[in-house]
Amino acid sequence: MTDGATASLGAIIVDDEQLARDELSFLLKEFPDIEIIGTGANGLEALRLIEKLEPDVAFLDVQMPGLDGLGVIRKAREKGFALPHFILATAYDQYAIQAFRLEALDYLLKPVERERLAETIERVRRQLQEKQKAGAAEPAPGRPGPQRTKLLVRSGNRSFIVDARDVVYASIDDGLITMVATSVEGQSNYRTLEELQSNLDPDVFWRVHRSYLVNINRIKEVIPWFKSSYQIRMDDKKQTEIPVSRVQTKRLRSLLKL
Repeated sequence: MTDGATASLGAIIVDDEQLARDELSFLLKEFPDIEIIGTGANGLEALRLIEKLEPDVAFLDVQMPGLDGLGVIRKAREKGFALPHFILATAYDQYAIQAFRLEALDYLLKPVERERLAETIERVRRQLQEKQKAGAAEPAPGRPGPQRTKLLVRSGNRSFIVDARDVVYASIDDGLITMVATSVEGQSNYRTLEELQSNLDPDVFWRVHRSYLVNINRIKEVIPWFKSSYQIRMDDKKQTEIPVSRVQTKRLRSLLKL
């Protein structure tokens, strides 16, 4: 969610009926703080949008081919995605109990009425405000133990030792971590980015996206992207461009006084 006095709430709409997507999009235009950042036609597209865009709220149809709305919530939890507030919309009311068991924030019956939608949006606002207050009230976690200054990078049949400050960024894909340093690129022996990050200086290494950990001292350029978001260009040989997740945009603005 972007910061500021007129902070917008990023929303996605996923429904296998184009007319239903269009109608909900039309209704949401009446709420200036709601920004539709993506739409989809099935559950698999919903998962891709949630992973890539990290929306604040996801409006999902219950009955969709392949993977229904309830299945989207289950899969998103299993995969450890940054979860939005889920709003389920359907012409049938028999799924309501299942929806609330999965902690969906609300359940809308089609055709969606503006007044009922306004109640839902207000509930989303309150939930996000409470979450932000709770986060601000939490005491800062204790600083971890000594950070590693040397890291192992495997490239080909060779194992290189690199200085942590020379690491530009690390990424994960299909469970494999790739580490890019100023002089070498290869695989890390860490299993997760969380594990790698916990062994590095938290003031230097920043998880800008669920798939990327970057050295803030190696950020070369900030690039405005779509829907008030950003990408960062890193200072490696390929000038790699890395997306900044919506939930990390606020820190980026603060860090670089954007």
